[in-house]
Amino acid sequence: MTDVLITEFLDEDALAALRADYAVHYDPGLCERPADIAALAPGVPALVVRNRTQVRGPVLAAFDRLKVIGRLGVGLDNIDVPAAEAMGIEVCPATGANAASVAEYVIAACLITLRNIWQANEAVLAGKWPRNQLMFNEVQGKRLGLIGFGSIGREVARRAKALGMEVVAVDRPGADPARLTAAGVTPVDRATLLASSDVISIHAPSTPETYHLIDAAAIAAMKPGAILINSARGGMVDEAALAAALHSGHLGAAVLDVFEDEPLKAGSGLIGVPNLFLTPHVSGVTVEANARVSAVTVANVRRVLGKL
Repeated sequence: MTDVLITEFLDEDALAALRADYAVHYDPGLCERPADIAALAPGVPALVVRNRTQVRGPVLAAFDRLKVIGRLGVGLDNIDVPAAEAMGIEVCPATGANAASVAEYVIAACLITLRNIWQANEAVLAGKWPRNQLMFNEVQGKRLGLIGFGSIGREVARRAKALGMEVVAVDRPGADPARLTAAGVTPVDRATLLASSDVISIHAPSTPETYHLIDAAAIAAMKPGAILINSARGGMVDEAALAAALHSGHLGAAVLDVFEDEPLKAGSGLIGVPNLFLTPHVSGVTVEANARVSAVTVANVRRVLGKL
């Protein structure tokens, strides 16, 4: 009988520690095979997933003894949380464990898009020396607008300020503005953030209200030449509107780590768009973050299950 079913990759040390006390079924490819997950589900008290396993509908209903879902990350849009809670299942994200990793990704995206240093590589390798044509921008002095100010937003702001950026933010409705000012961040409204930010980075949760949060109207309201970064959740950016804004030159660049449809399909309208940089949902995945996220998730599973 399986105690813990793990459907996506887990740090090896955390996996070994879990196997010392529990019967573990570990198959990081199960996320692609929902029917197999459902077949393995009866009698299993603990499930561990990342973002690709869809824990809803028939898959969730197949678990008849599930006590805990450990989420190797923070987003919960792949889990039907209300249904799980109605079944008495505790859903445990690894809150904060990958915040540093995502924050570093955002800062790297700022540096890459503002400095454009990659453009020199092909020319130099071809024997050219386009020094006078490669005059780009410093990060220092630019305004970074954060949409959302949770644990990741705070880490981004701390690093951006160390680089000399001015940081403004829109927090969740009802949040105390003192949270921002205490971190040296200026609270602004959405219209001000869109119109005045040189770089905009999204750090809001995925909800029905944040679907296409950045739509054609929001993009049109952005400062000409602005840069958009989304390392939060797919669906928050209208990808067709973003592609149009990059083709027209209204936006200077964009960096997407998350997409409305993952993995990206061969015929996606994002392929071949100028000044668009795409990564496969890895902003929170580093060697160090994987170890932290795995350890937190295993601890959550242990807390709920105890030693069987």
